[in-house]
Amino acid sequence: MRDLIDAVGSIRSGSGSAELIDQVRDLEDLKSAVAALQARLAVAFDVSERRTQAEAGVPAAEQGQGVGAQIALARRESPSRGSRLLGLARALVTEMPHTLAALETGRLNEWRATLLVRETACVSASDRCAVDEELSADTGTFVGAGDRAIVAAARTASYRRDPRSVTDRARHAAGERHVSLRPAPDTMAYLTALLPVAEGVAVYAELARHADSLRSDGDARSRGQVMADALVERTTGTPGGISGVEIQLIMTDRTLFEGDSEPARLAGYGVVPGGWARTLVTPHLSDSRKDFQAWLRRLYTAPGSGELLAVDSRARLFSAGQRRFIEARDHSCRTPYCDAPIRHYDHIVPWRDGGPTSLSNSAGLCEACNHTKELQGWMVRAVPAVRHALEVRTPTGHTYRSTAPPPPGNGVEVGDVSLRRYRRLMRRHIKALRADRLDKLAA
Repeated sequence: MRDLIDAVGSIRSGSGSAELIDQVRDLEDLKSAVAALQARLAVAFDVSERRTQAEAGVPAAEQGQGVGAQIALARRESPSRGSRLLGLARALVTEMPHTLAALETGRLNEWRATLLVRETACVSASDRCAVDEELSADTGTFVGAGDRAIVAAARTASYRRDPRSVTDRARHAAGERHVSLRPAPDTMAYLTALLPVAEGVAVYAELARHADSLRSDGDARSRGQVMADALVERTTGTPGGISGVEIQLIMTDRTLFEGDSEPARLAGYGVVPGGWARTLVTPHLSDSRKDFQAWLRRLYTAPGSGELLAVDSRARLFSAGQRRFIEARDHSCRTPYCDAPIRHYDHIVPWRDGGPTSLSNSAGLCEACNHTKELQGWMVRAVPAVRHALEVRTPTGHTYRSTAPPPPGNGVEVGDVSLRRYRRLMRRHIKALRADRLDKLAA
C-alpha cells in the first residue's frame, strides 16, 4: 500500500493539455478502484470481527458492534459516516456485483454507487440483485448519466419489481421528518427541515406568498431575505428571532471590552469574528435587540497553556456548572473525526472503576460514541498535554488522539495583571449597563 502511495506521489504532470486531462481521468478511475477495494476490505474486516466476537461468546444479536466506528477512525470519518460506508460495502460486495465491477473499472464513482445502493435499500436481496443486473454498466446505463438520471433509473427498476415495498417506504418516510442545523460560512447557518412533500410545499408557498405581498408594498429586502426573516420571526415569535435561549458565546475580555480582533466561539457553530460577537451581545446597537439581555460568566485559563480551570466534584453526575464547562471546553464530541453535538457527559475512567467526577476525567461525547467506547476491547485514557487530550484505543490495537480545541485567546499570556484589568473592565461595563437600564426606566 505504501509503495502504491509513493508511486502516485512520484507521477509527473503531463506536458500538454490533452495529456493533463488524460491524467485527471486516469486518477479518477484510480479513486473508484480504490473505493471498490476499500469496500471489499471493509466487508472482510466485518466478517473477521464477527468471527472473533462469536469466539469470545458475544451473542449473535450483538456481534458486529463497533465495526463501523473502527472503519470510521481508519478513514478519518465520523462514526455515523463510518456505519453508512460499512452498509454500502456490504450491499456492493454481497448483493450488487455489477455495480461493484463498474466501480472497480472506473465506470462509476463512489457517490453514484451510493445512490444505487440507497435507492434499492427497500427491496429484497433477490430484487436488488435483479436491479443491479438490469442497470449493469455493460448496458450503457451510466454513460453520460447524471445523479438524477441514475436515481430515476434505480427507482423505476425497483418499483417494477416490488411496488408494494417502494410504496411502503414512501409512506414510512414521514416518520423520518426532522429539523437540523449545520454551520455555514461567514457566521451563517443551514436550518434544514425534512418534511412530507405536501407540508414542505405548503410552508414554502406561504413564505413565498408573504414575501411577494411585502415586496409589492415596497419592502426593499429581496424575496429570499423576506422569506428567511419571516421563517425566523414566526418560529420564535420574536422580531429579529432572538428569544430567551442561552447561546453560549465564548470570547476573551479583550474582544468584549477593548475591541480586540481575537475571534470568539459560538456553541454549536464554531469560530466567529470578534466584531460580530460584540455586535451580538451589545444590547443598544439596534432597535430589534433593545431588550436583549447578556449574562456574563467568567472562564479562567491557565497561564501559557490556555487550558480551562475548574474545581473537582465527588458526585457521580456532573453538576450543571460542570456540564456547561465541558461544553465550553470540548465544543463537540471528543471522538476523533466526530463533530456531532455533545449529548453525554462521560467519565474517561468509568465511575464504577473509581474514576472521579472531575473535569480532568470528563469528556463530552455524542450518544453513539459513548455507547461505542463501552464495547469490549475499546479503551479511552487521558493523555498529559498542553490542553485536555484523549487517546482512543480500538480492539485492533490502533490508537487515535483527540485534543480539546483551543479557547479564544489561547497563546496570550494570562496573569495577575490581565485578571486585574479584566475585573476593572467588568465593573466598568456593569455600571454602564445599569446606567443604560435606569435611563430606559426613566424614559
